[in-house]
Amino acid sequence: MTSNNILIRQEKPNDYPQVFLVHELAFDRTDEAKLVNSLRKSNRFIPELSLVAEINKEIIGHIVYTKIEIHQGEGCFKSIALAPLSVRPDFQKLGVGSTLIHTSLSLATELNYNSIIVLGHKHYYPKFGFTATERWGIKAPFDVPAGSLMGLELRPGALEHVSGTIKYAPEFSAV
Repeated sequence: MTSNNILIRQEKPNDYPQVFLVHELAFDRTDEAKLVNSLRKSNRFIPELSLVAEINKEIIGHIVYTKIEIHQGEGCFKSIALAPLSVRPDFQKLGVGSTLIHTSLSLATELNYNSIIVLGHKHYYPKFGFTATERWGIKAPFDVPAGSLMGLELRPGALEHVSGTIKYAPEFSAV
């Protein structure tokens, strides 16, 4: 399988059962799958950035983004969060996640988003340009392992004067 065999497209309602299964299999639990179901009902959900990876009409991966805010005092900066990203275990380490990320980063740029925040593996996301948010003074609203909260400027300097604490969609607190 090569990334040329993977079709990346916007998720449709009839994809929801397969997407649920992808998240359940990838995380070996249903928490993230239920989170995605909840996020779809949120006003912070970005349907244009809810993408599936498909091979032979079978969904093998999913990525979703939601709107977030970074608060410092009275100030509020708008950004988006990548979470969750899932690939079925039998298709992991084959470039599916990378293809979803690259496609979604291009699309987020086209949609005029300025920056992305991700809480994830500190050795995976830097290859896409993400760096630890400590450099900007951006913090999660809960304790996270050092280096696992990362940001990416889609527009040069987008996070240059941003610092503060992230406010995620309330649905995240249920996970």
